[in-house]
Amino acid sequence: MSSTQETLKFLSNATILFEGDSITDCDRNYKSIGSLGQGYVMMISSWFSAMYPEKNVRFVNRGRKGDRVRELKARFQKDLFESKPDIVSILIGINDVLRKDIWNRPTALESFEKDYRQILEQIRSKKNAKPVMIQPFLLDSAERYVYLKKELDVLLKVMGKLSEEFESVLIPLDSIFSEASTKRASYFWASDGVHPTLPGHALIALSWLRIVLNVLP
Repeated sequence: MSSTQETLKFLSNATILFEGDSITDCDRNYKSIGSLGQGYVMMISSWFSAMYPEKNVRFVNRGRKGDRVRELKARFQKDLFESKPDIVSILIGINDVLRKDIWNRPTALESFEKDYRQILEQIRSKKNAKPVMIQPFLLDSAERYVYLKKELDVLLKVMGKLSEEFESVLIPLDSIFSEASTKRASYFWASDGVHPTLPGHALIALSWLRIVLNVLP
């Protein structure tokens, strides 16, 4: 059986929980538990459900605007208990970098790693739950943030280490967007360097489907 076939078998009747900040949130309706927002989560759900309707996969979006890893950690246990996911997909970290520029309140590297590790430990404590870590990205379409790229690179290394430790699927979004920006200017993918355009969200969704379907379970 191929890796994709094994993954599809694992996904039958599964629940996939998406966690993150505004990129994941993407204007979801907090009053509707089934709202997926207008971005990559909605696209993943739509494309997967159209391709494999018989798998009966449930998609849940709990992204929240402005969240850093510490805010995600604070609410994660509740989200985990309520959704009972088989897969937890996390895109977090860019606000931990940007807050140094916006409010001069950077996240200490040790705190970032500790909080992210606790989230992954909670996932591991749930039988058969699989983590998917999506690395955040930063494009040069916003010159204001260019100097923060080195700090983001440090966080990406931490996430890479955690991914190996917890045997997570890792989606290297920063390098994916960098490669895409050699084909079209970076503002085509994220006009402010941070929040994806519709093509940017589609790139995340396609990358997620391609990598997850070839790696899990």
